[in-house]
Amino acid sequence: MDQKADSLLADWIRLAGPDNAQYGRDLIARYQENHRHYHTTEHLRHILGTLDRLGEAAPDPDAVRYAAWFHDVVYDIAADSPLSNEERSARLAENVLKAMHADPALITETGRLVRVTADHRPDTRHVNGQILCDADLAILGADPDDYLRYCAQVREEYRVYPDDQFRPGRTAVLRTILDRPAIFRTGAGRDLFEDAARRNIKAEIDRLAGPA
Repeated sequence: MDQKADSLLADWIRLAGPDNAQYGRDLIARYQENHRHYHTTEHLRHILGTLDRLGEAAPDPDAVRYAAWFHDVVYDIAADSPLSNEERSARLAENVLKAMHADPALITETGRLVRVTADHRPDTRHVNGQILCDADLAILGADPDDYLRYCAQVREEYRVYPDDQFRPGRTAVLRTILDRPAIFRTGAGRDLFEDAARRNIKAEIDRLAGPA
């Protein structure tokens, strides 16, 4: 492992304990798969760091952090499976936590949180989900250069689709996000990311409407 992966593993061990280190190594290896360009260990580090920045008390902080680790652990847009990546990730999370002899309530909540990241629409009473989704979407409120890099990475992950398919599909997703009354659900998320996210998304939509 390189230094950054070692840092991630240390985060996992703080959460899961040294006896479960191998599970952390396996998760990190999945985030390092060659077909990934955005949904990588860099994204995992970013979401874990953002959870700390949001500064809001989650009712089940361990479940939120486990869900961050597992939410994109299965990521393959070309997979021939009737199950979504999020559903497959949630099932893997539940199986790993069961193997770790985790509390059943933690297993249930972690699985539920991973599934919420499929559409980033947590129930208004689901504070754990609001915090996790805000952390996952925080890249939308990045500075313009980082946002452009994110866009290029997403396009690379969807390189199997030509522009005439990718552009309208991506635009539709972005407009759905932009049409929400608030992209971010927590007060801290809105303060940190909302305005920048709306500027970034509008600029990306304009680029997608322009020449290839």
